[in-house]
Amino acid sequence: MSDEEHHFESKADAGASKTYPQQAGTIRKNGHIVIKGRPCKVVEVSTSKTGKHGHAKCHFVAIDIFNGKKLEDIVPSSHNCDVPHVNRTDYQLIDISEDGFVSLLTENGNTKDDLKLPTDDNLLSQIKGGFEEGKDLVVSVMSAMGEEQICALKDIGPKN
Repeated sequence: MSDEEHHFESKADAGASKTYPQQAGTIRKNGHIVIKGRPCKVVEVSTSKTGKHGHAKCHFVAIDIFNGKKLEDIVPSSHNCDVPHVNRTDYQLIDISEDGFVSLLTENGNTKDDLKLPTDDNLLSQIKGGFEEGKDLVVSVMSAMGEEQICALKDIGPKN
């Protein structure tokens, strides 16, 4: 054995999966599901009766949580579906750069500079307007399946 210390630079997580299996019959409205490889929020679920060949089917209508597209899927209710791990984290907004990236303050005092401004015009104008007025803004960042996007905004008052 050598006396040298080994340092590993790793950007990976602890091997946790981006999704977990859940039986299709147990997924409800307002839950999450993966359809066509995209994390979605379920807006409508209907279950058909068992047919001649046995399986009841679940018809899911869901909206992609990042781009707002409507997706549909039909799965036998006894089969497993992928459900994304969806996390929401709040960060304080420090700066908005010229190229549309935001600088955010994490809980441990580091900065996070890899997020773009949201594409939603309403939210975008609220963030830019509040920032220009010098307000202290907290943005909620939703993350699922390796993607992150700003999804909400909170005003915690004017800067001191």
